[in-house]
Amino acid sequence: MLKIEHLTKVYDNGTVALKDVSFEVPDGEFLAVIGLSGSGKSTLLRCINRLIEPTEGRILWNGVDIASLSQEELRPVRRRIGMVFQHFNLVHRSKVLTNVLQGSLGYVNPVRSVFNRFPQEAIDKAFAQLERVGLEEKATSRADALSGGQQQRVGVARALMQDPEMILADEPVASLDPVLAHSIMQYLEQINQEDEVTVLCSLHFLDLVHRYADRAIALNDGVLVFEGPPQEIDDDKFREIYGKEAERVG
Repeated sequence: MLKIEHLTKVYDNGTVALKDVSFEVPDGEFLAVIGLSGSGKSTLLRCINRLIEPTEGRILWNGVDIASLSQEELRPVRRRIGMVFQHFNLVHRSKVLTNVLQGSLGYVNPVRSVFNRFPQEAIDKAFAQLERVGLEEKATSRADALSGGQQQRVGVARALMQDPEMILADEPVASLDPVLAHSIMQYLEQINQEDEVTVLCSLHFLDLVHRYADRAIALNDGVLVFEGPPQEIDDDKFREIYGKEAERVG
């Protein structure tokens, strides 16, 4: 169980990105986080694994307050939280296999990893994850030789190297066309259902939220304005989330 309690984030320039946000995510749930650009979605996800430091509040995961942990205490917790980024966050000049192996850095000798000398067990596992996302034949290609959809599949495989209990997907399909978007969402859905991994995924498009999410939360200007099944987002709630001038499509 993930419990977010009164989470607030104020950046150094005074921008209030999150304002007293509280919600719960049961184990194994697929939660969509929706809202306009700048609403606080990315800040929320990055606060959960402390890529961004929260200003106030608690982030309780399995009874442990992630927000209060030292960097040393945080390290083993982060091993169990996979991250998928909007812009893939790959090392473009490196091989696809090397990028996937970066997901095992929390488990291998750091000196060996600096020189990309990973144990055979990790290499075999990386090939298995690439096979799972249909990219085993691209293992020796440079990451920048791949299409956007393929690069995001590498990002998913990298996250799987951690044997995660939770995946934070920060707008993973925002830069992809609709067909590729569904492809990536289907991999996340498969991981959620088959591996029983909790998924928090920020999304822009409600059709994807309705298709893949068990439940949704919505942020507007850093404030939680909706929590519940996607089907409960009626026209009035839609305008509250996206603004009075917004129009639903489809």
